[in-house]
Amino acid sequence: MITHIMDLISLWAIPCLIAFIPLYGWLKGVKIFDVFVAGADEGFHMAVRMIPFLVGILVALNIFEVSGALNAVIHLMEKPLGYLGVPPAVLPLILVRPLSGGAALGITTGILHHFGPDSFVGQVASTLQGSTDTTFYVLTLYFGSIAVRKTRYALTVALIGDLAGFVAALVLSHWMFH
Repeated sequence: MITHIMDLISLWAIPCLIAFIPLYGWLKGVKIFDVFVAGADEGFHMAVRMIPFLVGILVALNIFEVSGALNAVIHLMEKPLGYLGVPPAVLPLILVRPLSGGAALGITTGILHHFGPDSFVGQVASTLQGSTDTTFYVLTLYFGSIAVRKTRYALTVALIGDLAGFVAALVLSHWMFH
């Protein structure tokens, strides 16, 4: 019974929300279409302002990988992190996840195809994928698109959050899957 109710809520939550928001605005006297067009225009201009920053981060990531720097860093970290119980196969994911979500998803997909989703390495990779964010991508794209130049402690705090996510993912993976 509870499963059926949850399925109905899952099925109808978004359509109801999509219908409720314009209805609520209309009842409050908001010119819905005019506000929608203004928002779409602002979104378009924001997307155009973000293009140079998006291209920049993608080029930098590609240079990092093609130059061999990524492989060199992985090679340096392999033994020390191995002592801490980090599977070597997830090192590329740990390094790339703060830079690019697409590249991290590609690495995770490769790990899952090679080791299998039910393997310990696959479970660690899946947990890592969901435990952190694309820090440099987010900071570059969003701060760059709105012209924030002084980010203060945003990068430091975000990287500490990534580290906490990685450590928590590894500890929980060892605890639950190993």
